[in-house]
Amino acid sequence: MADRRADADAIRARFLQVDTATVSDLLHGLGRSAQVLATDLAPLSPEPLRMGGWAYTIRGQMTPYEGLGDPAKMRAIEGVGAGEIAVWAGETEGVCCFGELLALGMKVRGCAGAVVDGGVRDSHWIAKHGFPVHARYRTPVASTQRWQVTGCGIPVFMRGAVSRWVAVHPGDFVLADADGVVVIPQDVIDAILPEAEQLTSRETKVRAEIDAGAGLDVVLKRYSTF
Repeated sequence: MADRRADADAIRARFLQVDTATVSDLLHGLGRSAQVLATDLAPLSPEPLRMGGWAYTIRGQMTPYEGLGDPAKMRAIEGVGAGEIAVWAGETEGVCCFGELLALGMKVRGCAGAVVDGGVRDSHWIAKHGFPVHARYRTPVASTQRWQVTGCGIPVFMRGAVSRWVAVHPGDFVLADADGVVVIPQDVIDAILPEAEQLTSRETKVRAEIDAGAGLDVVLKRYSTF
């Protein structure tokens, strides 16, 4: 178990050194062209925090209910693990999926961030806590008696950038930065990661040579980047 945890941590650390654009290009080359989530999923922080981790999926819907709490939401929060990204999916309009206290509850369990195809509130405080979040919108409206969790740890569908939907399964890898959010299916993680590292290394050299005054066409030809 300890070895598996160490391996997972090492993979996370390596992915955090590459960009979503690089990963998206490589996925396209593998015929997985529709793995980027909708472009309106934006970071809460004015200085976007890069995040990466294993998908922990949560699904909900707009449903009136009695009472002041959603036990299913609390169970979902308690189930998230270290190095995971909480992926919130489902029908959500006008209300928030979670706010500061639930975000802190996830953070103390080691959750590495959240991607929310819906609303978030207390966004200023969440950003101050250094908890990375990409969300569709911000709202002061609570979900109480309006929206509730219907499942977690199951396949979900998130809106896509170039497709209507992107399927996200528990154990897929989620990477997000200032450009957006990309989902790497677990069956291609081992193929994508080393290629992303090699491409990142080459692009670093290209960038350095251009910054030093080398001609763009000469450098691109040398490294066969395009």
